[in-house]
Amino acid sequence: MAPTLEIHPIAGPLGAEIHGVDLRAPLEPALVEQLRAALLEHQVIFFRDQPLSPSDHAAFARSFGEPALHGAYTHVEGFPELTILEVTPESPPKIDTWHTDMTFMECPPLGSILRARVIPPRGGDTMWASLFAAWEGLSDRLQRYLDGLEAVHDFRHGFRHSLAEPGGEARLREMISAHSPVRHPVVRTHPESGRKALFVNRLFTTRLVGLSERESDAMLAMLFEHLETPEYSCRFRWRPDSIAFWDNRATLHRPVNDFWPAHRRLERITIAGDLPR
Repeated sequence: MAPTLEIHPIAGPLGAEIHGVDLRAPLEPALVEQLRAALLEHQVIFFRDQPLSPSDHAAFARSFGEPALHGAYTHVEGFPELTILEVTPESPPKIDTWHTDMTFMECPPLGSILRARVIPPRGGDTMWASLFAAWEGLSDRLQRYLDGLEAVHDFRHGFRHSLAEPGGEARLREMISAHSPVRHPVVRTHPESGRKALFVNRLFTTRLVGLSERESDAMLAMLFEHLETPEYSCRFRWRPDSIAFWDNRATLHRPVNDFWPAHRRLERITIAGDLPR
């Protein structure tokens, strides 16, 4: 029998903390369905006090799908699906931009599961925003204009700072070769809920197809600013062994890099997704 989950929403448009489950234990199908339903409703769900081993983390992720590997990051030894996101005094943060994970792929991930290992004494939160709320916050006239447009998403654009580092081009050569720029619909329909989402992001989206460069730049600037409206977002304060599981088809997120040069280490598994439509 599946446990009774305690679900506590943390903000208006998205986000909920879930209590009453040990993610180290094998998940019964009924519990997986409860968690799927919570993710679908709240778009990002959080868990506290979950001291997962790498194998626990991988097993939890596989309850929802197969991992999608990310070759631009180092990984936990023996677990190529488990990427390390680490900031140290010698290695400052590179990304503080709102984004949806890996939209440079033809089939971006379904979701990501991020676990906190080392947390700074203060700062280092992460924010999420709802692509549903952003879409629904547009005028009817602008919605009609955007629906049916496509946008280009580019790995090189998102990793331009890493590529500019000494040896960056060589280190990321395989990722560049594997991921040419792709097109995705500007307005994506969620495959489970049927809700529409505004599917562009500042990190990877470079232009709108069919518009002049000037028109595209102006429209994207407006859409990026709109997506980042505070009323569409929630903010999560990490503790060691906290978990965040977000629907990558419905959200964008950004780290708050107000803690450097303190040490922060998170570990993430992304779950393979489908072709945006």
